[in-house]
Amino acid sequence: MKPQLILVRIHALAGLLAMLIIATFWVSTLISELFLSFPAVIWVKQSIVWGLFILIPLLMITGGSGFALSKKEHHPLLAQKQRRMPFITLNGLLVLIPAAIYLSWKAQAEIFDVWFYTVQVLELIAGGANFLLLGLNARDGTILSKPIKPDHN
Repeated sequence: MKPQLILVRIHALAGLLAMLIIATFWVSTLISELFLSFPAVIWVKQSIVWGLFILIPLLMITGGSGFALSKKEHHPLLAQKQRRMPFITLNGLLVLIPAAIYLSWKAQAEIFDVWFYTVQVLELIAGGANFLLLGLNARDGTILSKPIKPDHN
């Protein structure tokens, strides 16, 4: 198997797993907050922080492999993917990771106040935005990975 193909598969697999984890965080948060008990919310918030130890390396693998794959390429879809990445990264580093840690800390202290719920709403919005942007990148990556068929006209 060619190294380029291996890198494409690693990129796709790491990206898919990262998106599944993000979706799991988002849905688990929503379900626990709306339908489950405070102990369930506490467990979800703690699990999300622990899940970051899996998610962050997956995102780093996805970003690094994507960067390596894009070095010699010049395509409009690739440019779109690259323009989304700073927002995805900054949103994760400046909003989502601190929010996850803060919410876990508040939940463990059983402080479900206005600040908890304000940050929770912010986290859901920011997480949804990142999921959408990563989904657009996945869509564009799928298009880019398909071989170009010659025109037979």
